[in-house]
Amino acid sequence: MKTSVAATAAAALLLAAGTALAHHGWGAYEAAPVTLEGKIAESTYQNPHGTMKLDAAGKVWSIVLAPPSRMTSRGLAAELLAPGGTATVVGYVHKTHRDELRAERISVGGKTVELR
Repeated sequence: MKTSVAATAAAALLLAAGTALAHHGWGAYEAAPVTLEGKIAESTYQNPHGTMKLDAAGKVWSIVLAPPSRMTSRGLAAELLAPGGTATVVGYVHKTHRDELRAERISVGGKTVELR
């Protein structure tokens, strides 16, 4: 019984560590930043990070934003990310998910906010 519990605990730790590394690592993104400008199609303002769908030149991008606590402390209120508004986002394209961008900076509602 002890071996089964230990094996289950070890497997859970390995899974959690792999998920954490995959989720938070910058290695999955290109090194050169790109700038996208478009219309906000949808957004979330929840942990572990906010997200946004941005229609830029006819392509809908999945934008990975910062955690809500960081966005709030830097003046990026959820209302600024409302669908229908426009935004300019500077960030890094995912190496394999070519429609995903990890945001470094966003300009919306007359303000520019550093997200990293």
